[in-house]
Amino acid sequence: MPTGHATAPGDATPDSTPQDRTPNRWLILVGGLLVQLALGAVYAWSTFAKALQSPDSFGLSPAITAIPFEAAIGMIFVGSFIGGRLQDKHGPRLVGLVGVVLYAAGIILASFARGADDLWLLILGYGVIGGIGLGVAYIVPIALLQQWFPDKRGLITGIAVGGFGFGAVITSPVAQAMISGSADFQRYPTKVFLFLGIAYLIAGLIGASTFVKPPPGYTVAGAPAADTSASDTSAGDFTQAEALRTPQWYLLTAILAIAVIGGISLVSQAASTASGVAGFSPAAAATLVGVMGLFNGGGRMMWAALSDKIGRMPSFVAILVILGICLILIPRATNPALFYVLAALIYLCYGGAFGTMPSTAGDFFGLKNAGSIYGLMLIAWSIGGVVGPLLISALIGTEGNYVLAYTVVGVLALAGAVLPFITKRPKSRPRHAL
Repeated sequence: MPTGHATAPGDATPDSTPQDRTPNRWLILVGGLLVQLALGAVYAWSTFAKALQSPDSFGLSPAITAIPFEAAIGMIFVGSFIGGRLQDKHGPRLVGLVGVVLYAAGIILASFARGADDLWLLILGYGVIGGIGLGVAYIVPIALLQQWFPDKRGLITGIAVGGFGFGAVITSPVAQAMISGSADFQRYPTKVFLFLGIAYLIAGLIGASTFVKPPPGYTVAGAPAADTSASDTSAGDFTQAEALRTPQWYLLTAILAIAVIGGISLVSQAASTASGVAGFSPAAAATLVGVMGLFNGGGRMMWAALSDKIGRMPSFVAILVILGICLILIPRATNPALFYVLAALIYLCYGGAFGTMPSTAGDFFGLKNAGSIYGLMLIAWSIGGVVGPLLISALIGTEGNYVLAYTVVGVLALAGAVLPFITKRPKSRPRHAL
């Protein structure tokens, strides 16, 4: 059971509670999952992209339909940077609610697009506003839950970001059923965004309303985590400025960026690669994409929990090595069953990087300013989310050179596996920053 010390009247912090009214931390976890499920629906964009390319709909090219999604991924860093700083100052509930409202408002705005001439509405709504709101809200439960679960930091953050991975698994078939079931939605698939945006708003507001900081002095029986060497925070709580003065922040960001580039390279080309390499039919390729979403979400939980046992850096070495080997092998996997296995491992590792990095940042820099420090680190997501798809599509080219493309990206992941070996926790905060 949670234990701690009562707070003095002057010790109140934004969205914190006195010890005698400490809420159930598992309820806060459920709230975080609701928010992440709503936010993770952004990965269902491929369902809409396909519908928008239909001649009976907007008739957009594949390259054009990718722009709103690319904008959303690019804006995540902006939102997470803002959200992380605001959370540390104003508390998790207010920031979470604002992020959810922005995200839902962007999705709803996108629903008013009625043709190719309204592409700007999709970019502004789904991309810019939705992406910023996503980033603002995404960082909140990740930082907050580490404070509520110091005894299970890796596992809990893995569960939280796992919810994000499962968001598209739920949303994609729902959106597809709505589009397929209505001639009006087939002509204007963007209309579905109105109903989805309202659903995201309701789920997100319910979830974010549970967010509250632990009271000062909050402790939990069983803390620190089992990996005591990894969870040692003797270096103290870094500020964002102090973290940026260490080489460790840049090394961790580089590790995450390389993992994202490797994983999202397949994510962005999964259907076409399955068809071009292993001969999947369009329907079978679409099924593969849906099933792989489960491994994306599951990997976030599995690797995060495993990192509590074997350590953060050994986990990242394994993630990058497995990712690299599977990327090199997958364009040679002409057998559909082997292709499924390799794709599943790639998605597991892609999700695992997101599941393991929040607790790693907390181990390295402390939990007090985890929101702003990890929020800024998510620039790796935006960089990888743009570089990965552009790189893999350019290497595949019009001739379908999958072997060259995935070999290059796989070698990059294997080279990145060197970084965890040289990435050690800071022994002290920067002297000139104290």
